[in-house]
Amino acid sequence: MSENKITYVKGDATHPQGEGKQLIIHCCNDIGVMGAGVALAIKKKWPVVYSQYRIWYKKGKDFKLGNIQAVRVEKDVAVVNMIGQKDIYKKGGVPPIRYKAIESCLTKVADLAEKYGASVHAPQFGSGMSGGKWNVIEGMLQELICSRDIPVTVYKWE
Repeated sequence: MSENKITYVKGDATHPQGEGKQLIIHCCNDIGVMGAGVALAIKKKWPVVYSQYRIWYKKGKDFKLGNIQAVRVEKDVAVVNMIGQKDIYKKGGVPPIRYKAIESCLTKVADLAEKYGASVHAPQFGSGMSGGKWNVIEGMLQELICSRDIPVTVYKWE
């Protein structure tokens, strides 16, 4: 049981700790690029994640804010691209993060984690270049994932 709380560890979300099935989640933009931050690290470690993201983007069908794409990268590990960011720059003082989209993505992640009996692993997404507030995103993780007894580990990069 996760005890309805997030476990914080120092490290890299692309090297998830623990055993069993794992979902590595991160926030992506809606313009089809992975050029910085954790997305770039994922793109470099698992090029298939980026190539699948680009295919999804080009097809356009479900590539929109609030949707997710899971890409299996190892036997028990999948990376989940969450479209939670509108573009990559602030516009009119509004940061790219879209909390409603993150909420929708996290609900879908929780369903996926329950279906496969997976734990969730994440960087402190949405609070760096996306311009969001970590305490808001942390609350969403607790409410939408931890509350369903799905273990969540957040990696603090140093």
